[in-house]
Amino acid sequence: MHWSLGQLLLLNLNTAGSEIQGNVAELVTILIILLLVATGVALVTQRLRVPYVTGLVLAGLAITELLPRRIGLDPSLILNLFLPILIFEAAINTDISRLRSTVKPIALLAGPGVVLASGVTAFLLKLCLGLTWIPALFAGVILAITDTVSVIAVFKEVSVPSRLSTIVEGESLFNDGIALVLFSLIVGIYSTGSLTFLNGLQELFVVIIGGTLIGLSLGYLSVVLFRQSEDPLSDILLTVAVALGAFQISQFLGVSGAVAVVVAGLVVGNIGLSRNVSASTQVTLYSFWQYASFGVNTFIFLLIGLEINLITLWQTLPAVLLAVLVYQVGRALSVYPLLALIRLFDRPIPLRWQHVLFLGNVKGSLSMALALSLPITLPGREGLIALVFGTVLVSLVGQGVSLPWLVKRLKLSNFSDTRQQIDELQLRLIASKAAQDELDSLLKSGVLPKAIYEEMRAAYQARVATSERILRDLYNKRPEQSPTVGGDRTKLDAIRRRLLLAEKGAVNDALRKRILSEDVAQAYIKDLNEQLLGLEDD
Repeated sequence: MHWSLGQLLLLNLNTAGSEIQGNVAELVTILIILLLVATGVALVTQRLRVPYVTGLVLAGLAITELLPRRIGLDPSLILNLFLPILIFEAAINTDISRLRSTVKPIALLAGPGVVLASGVTAFLLKLCLGLTWIPALFAGVILAITDTVSVIAVFKEVSVPSRLSTIVEGESLFNDGIALVLFSLIVGIYSTGSLTFLNGLQELFVVIIGGTLIGLSLGYLSVVLFRQSEDPLSDILLTVAVALGAFQISQFLGVSGAVAVVVAGLVVGNIGLSRNVSASTQVTLYSFWQYASFGVNTFIFLLIGLEINLITLWQTLPAVLLAVLVYQVGRALSVYPLLALIRLFDRPIPLRWQHVLFLGNVKGSLSMALALSLPITLPGREGLIALVFGTVLVSLVGQGVSLPWLVKRLKLSNFSDTRQQIDELQLRLIASKAAQDELDSLLKSGVLPKAIYEEMRAAYQARVATSERILRDLYNKRPEQSPTVGGDRTKLDAIRRRLLLAEKGAVNDALRKRILSEDVAQAYIKDLNEQLLGLEDD
């Protein structure tokens, strides 16, 4: 049996297809070592307040000699298995209503921002390191990719405004897809020798639209299947099939797999799971995907540490440090000018937020996977791979360690006692309402006797009434004392937007069913649209 079979089955174990005696025992031994190391890293990083992924990379560097065999990253496994899992998990946990309120800065950063950062980085690498255009363009795209695992981990420890968190998460969703499309375009230029600007734009448009259509198709198909299923384990299998299937079908058809997975995940998370499954099934599904993402990230960042050769890193260190400086310049020229333009058609992004978006562009596994996927015949391929690997290591360790300190120093969120009280009351209100909905479902299905139902529902209703009364008192304070400023005002605007959109959807539905007259309905819709525009302008 070849080790490459174990590689496909057991997390990217790679020995170039050589025969291995007793390979099953070695595979199990290596997995045990990696799991124990990951557990130890989790405990140490919690105590030292160091980002978990940074600790994993450093641990991977340290344990290379302890493993029975040298293992490393397989780009095919990362792109075809790990990447869809990570993208899908992020997508199903993303609220479309939150994305809608930040779509403009996200679109700027993930679209023109990636193109601009790639171009600037490529030009400076060609100028400073003497690379030819094709290798420089490859490096520019690879180093324009941001891995936001470290940033999101910091946000869980340090309170930041929800809008900033949404921008970071939204950019990460679409950044990978755009970068993969650009990488494919450069591969096409290298293979054919030429590609006109118009042809490039046309291909970019086709692969993005194609990926979107596939994602929508599979997403809505899964919604239909969710309605027929009442088994959470079957639903887990369905979501895994959608995540991996969207990517593979898109790759087969020559369109963007990453975009397809993002769109499918958004549909599943916002329509399939939120409307068509029970609360217990939602918990099961979200828990599964949280664990899957955590496990994939754990092994990826350990393998990054195992993959990097310290001797090679030392030999290429000057070029690596220069590459880090170059991609930071590219990121700065894409973040600050583009977000300065945002004030012309959307709410401005505070400068302190822009600093986080600039310094939070930590590199990760996708950059390394694309480096290993470079064409075999590319001149200077090995040197380019060493450059990317070294850059990823410096980024994960340097930026990963400094980012928590920076976020704390910027004091992005003024979390007052009043706001803390509001969040706690809203949490209690949301949880109690969800429990009441589940009780209604249990009574309707005949699982719960009515006497017990009434007793339990009354207890939850008391919690709901108390929370609502206190919240009403807080929001009815005088304007100068009102907590609805900053992040809370943004939150209320998002709630009002959702309510207005719900009203608009109900009116449009009644209009389609000919329940309302055209004149009355259109006048009401016009008023709703004006209110929605008012929220956008605030």
